[in-house]
Amino acid sequence: MQYRPLGTTDLEVSVACLGTMTWGEQNSEREAHEQLDYAVAQGINFVDTAELYAFPPRPGTQGSTEAFIGSWLRQRGGRERLVLATKIAGPGRDHIRNGRSTFTAANLREAVEGSLRRMATDYIDLYQLHWPMRRTNVFGRRGYQHAAGEEDDALAAIGEALEALGELVQSGKVRHIGVSNETPWGTMKFLQLAEERGLPRIQAIQNPYNLLNRSYDVGMAEISHRESCGLLAYSPLAFGTLTGKYLGGRWPEGARLTLFPEFKRYLKPAGQEATARYVELARNHGLDPATMALAFVHSRSFVTSTIIGATSLDQLRSNVASVDDRIPEEVAEGIEAIRESLPDPCP
Repeated sequence: MQYRPLGTTDLEVSVACLGTMTWGEQNSEREAHEQLDYAVAQGINFVDTAELYAFPPRPGTQGSTEAFIGSWLRQRGGRERLVLATKIAGPGRDHIRNGRSTFTAANLREAVEGSLRRMATDYIDLYQLHWPMRRTNVFGRRGYQHAAGEEDDALAAIGEALEALGELVQSGKVRHIGVSNETPWGTMKFLQLAEERGLPRIQAIQNPYNLLNRSYDVGMAEISHRESCGLLAYSPLAFGTLTGKYLGGRWPEGARLTLFPEFKRYLKPAGQEATARYVELARNHGLDPATMALAFVHSRSFVTSTIIGATSLDQLRSNVASVDDRIPEEVAEGIEAIRESLPDPCP
């Protein structure tokens, strides 16, 4: 296993981060424990979750993923072996804290206490804001539509969140902080205000990144390099579509998009066309399409860790093995040629 520094901290995290959002929905507690056992045995020390999970989010499963991590820690011990990352839910989640989803000091304290209790730990290594508190181009929206007069409110919300997070860091309940689904403006404002006010700086940005969505390359990648604030890449297989298993109208039994067809972000016609070409490229070079897609994300210089999720041990074994794979030059050239003709079809 390879390890990379988490921002400017003294933590070294594994290049593969164990994603957990299916635990409590597609995976049982026993299966979650099996995944943790295997991941740790392979050298993975980084685990990412959220108070929102399991996914898709609903009242009956909210918090179950963190609880599965907690039951594993109670049985296995060794909290010091892991770098645990979790998130406070963003706006619009009415089933959490009765809809109190803004990043106020009170809500952040309540969210942190809940996560600590469920995960059976007294500190969180990386605490992240799951979504921005302002209107911006999330969920694949290509264009940004500005609403005049929001500037002061947006900046005040970032400042309030940073102040509250600073208190949590000072208390020792949170070691480091990060953001998720952020934009260049938001990221730089978090960094600027932290420096101006002597508050903790964000150490990571958790955004989507895969062969069908490389929008992070524009703007955000430079920030990651220049500000030592790397990407935690989620959806590296684009909800599993880059394995090729949904091509040709196939809907494998038990697969995520078969169970939850409403999540069509990576099933757009242009995305399907690009996926078919990436799968063909991999197979023409004797590569597994999933391995090629993951190895590509691992290879990006601005990526701190790739969040890999699996619903079976076989999938997890394959995903972990991709850490040691390298993209041959001719394959890298083929990837760029496909992107040139079908640029980011599923942002």
